Amino acid sequence: MRLLEGYMHGVNLGGWLSQCDHTKERYDNFIVEKDFEVIKSWGLDHVRVPVDYNLVEDEDGNYKEDGFAYIQKAIDWSGKYGLNMVLDLHKTYGFSFDKGYGESGFFDNEDYQERFYRLWNQFSSRFGKYSDRVIFEMLNEVTDKEYANKWYDIATRCIEVIRKNAPDVKILLGGYHNNAIEALKDLPRFEDKKIIYNFHCYEPIVFTHQGAHWADGMDTSFRMPFESTYGDYNRYSIQNLGFYCDGDILKGMDVNQKMNVRYFENLVKEAVDVANDRDVALYCGEYGVIDRATPEDALKWYKLICSVYDKYNIGRAAWTYKEMDFGISDGRMDNVRDELLKLL
Repeated sequence: MRLLEGYMHGVNLGGWLSQCDHTKERYDNFIVEKDFEVIKSWGLDHVRVPVDYNLVEDEDGNYKEDGFAYIQKAIDWSGKYGLNMVLDLHKTYGFSFDKGYGESGFFDNEDYQERFYRLWNQFSSRFGKYSDRVIFEMLNEVTDKEYANKWYDIATRCIEVIRKNAPDVKILLGGYHNNAIEALKDLPRFEDKKIIYNFHCYEPIVFTHQGAHWADGMDTSFRMPFESTYGDYNRYSIQNLGFYCDGDILKGMDVNQKMNVRYFENLVKEAVDVANDRDVALYCGEYGVIDRATPEDALKWYKLICSVYDKYNIGRAAWTYKEMDFGISDGRMDNVRDELLKLL
């Protein structure tokens, strides 16, 4: 498995140029230069910057130069403070990981797909020159498995578009079920060794998303301690999400045993096996714990999952720096942040 140097310890800047109201006030004030200085002082090596198409396109697909300027600002601030950066297209016209945005049709609409290619032609022609410190992530979290083959065809074409302008840039590729580990084995094989396999990891969902109003079936008042038994994890998952807590991963586990590092070892095993078999670098673009969990319990989760990432040299970026229900810089994390930053 290849090592993704310079992208081993990072944090997301969610909610700045994506998943927001897309106003100048938001862009100018939610994240500022000082935040990049803070992130560098934390000892991290990169930031992942999600952007929505709304930042740089109007409804008809006309480009907005002021939107591209914010991306340039993020690249410049990253460079000033010695940070690398992932440029992540979080939402494209016709698709979002969050169905609440009402974006649909992308995988069956050639016009939407052409718009996607044109946008990446813009990104790669403008920002490909920073290939020594910027990685491109074509699209965040493809959802349904039924989109998989269409997505792989689209991604292959998009890589060709990017390569015309940026032959050396590294490109992140994730699969279905919101960049699930289980999708990695179905990703296309590429001769291009600058293609990086990307996954997201919030497991066990019933813990990291406890009380989340957007999780289907979740009781918003539900809370649970991290050190619950595997039996409790299954019971809570069925009650709140309607499915077992990673049945295959828990196979052979003692239901009376409390959550431990073996769970996370089993969780990432397939990702590591795929990366080793194909000699690709592996990256976890999102992982984190909702602010409904106690900071102390969140720290326990981070300790276990990060120990496994360290063991297998998996680069990663925590979700997220500020607010967005997962904020690491939020005041509630003050008592555990110093210890947490040693793990990220």
